[in-house]
Amino acid sequence: MSFFRRTLNPFVIAGPCSAETREQVLEVAEAVSKMPVQLFRAGVWKPRTRPGSFEGNGKVALEWLKEVKSTYNLAVTIEVAEPEHIELALQYDIDVLWIGARTTVNPFQVQRLADALKGVKIPIMVKNPVNPDIDLWQGAIERLERIGITDIAAIHRGFSTYQAASPYRNQPNWPIPIELKRRKPEIPIICDPSHITGNRELVADIAQKAMDMGFEGLMIETHPNPTEALSDAAQQVTPGTLQSILNNLVIRNQSMPDNNMGMTLENLRQLMDSLDAEIIDLLARRMELSERIGAIKKDFNMTAYQPERWREIVDTRGERAEKLHLSRDFIVSLYEKIHDESIKKQLEILQGILNEVKS
Repeated sequence: MSFFRRTLNPFVIAGPCSAETREQVLEVAEAVSKMPVQLFRAGVWKPRTRPGSFEGNGKVALEWLKEVKSTYNLAVTIEVAEPEHIELALQYDIDVLWIGARTTVNPFQVQRLADALKGVKIPIMVKNPVNPDIDLWQGAIERLERIGITDIAAIHRGFSTYQAASPYRNQPNWPIPIELKRRKPEIPIICDPSHITGNRELVADIAQKAMDMGFEGLMIETHPNPTEALSDAAQQVTPGTLQSILNNLVIRNQSMPDNNMGMTLENLRQLMDSLDAEIIDLLARRMELSERIGAIKKDFNMTAYQPERWREIVDTRGERAEKLHLSRDFIVSLYEKIHDESIKKQLEILQGILNEVKS
């Protein structure tokens, strides 16, 4: 059985961002050992964005984690970014390894780590890449699978953003982990609300949302004195706050009980399936109209993109959405995709491609 599925939902990972001192590590370990925490995390090597920041204690911190295992009977996990890290982790009997977001983004480095893990049976967690690219995330997982690693979990820690007004350090971009779950349903997904939020005040909300969406676990950074932490101070919570977060989590069922409400849910899903079929049929008819419009534009030597028409679509569809109590932003973003596809069809006609294909 998978290491990440041996316990009841959720699978909880907790510990400090960085293993700063022996006393700090053991203090956190003692606290979380009394909670439903299955895995103790601590950064031994810290890949910092700029030089001069605290980059971890390296090998000496592995001694502290060995003491955590023996004293508190906690499984331990660390991040590895080099084959040498893997070699040392195995020497110190680390239970689980994780590949960080800055490493996942580099297929060459992921392959180096995979090559170093050939013949090793150890659970591995793979954080999403810093940029929102699901193929990179899936590719890193598949590189590990190809060399024989069978016990893998994915960690959703959010994605870099340039949105100045965002409340989050890293955008959750929930559709990406949901799509990974669709592509690889056998892979447990663990949410890292600490890195998503970058703000300890928001950790509980993101943790609950992850549970509401059916994620299998949580990774939460925990420090006895978060404001004095040597790395990521703003996002770490005290052990007491961690206990409160875990106590207040509402865990949702993945399936409906076999009763009348279950039948009602299935009926509603069947109605939704029928509506989805109608939506697709209507989109097909709309694209046919786009092709006819494209043919007229070609006859009159007009451009495919008409700014005034697009502004009209945004205004009228947005207003209609609001009248029906739908999100204007949602409808406009949906029509952006529809409009892009319409323009693509018309460009094919203007360039004579579509007719050639049909003939």
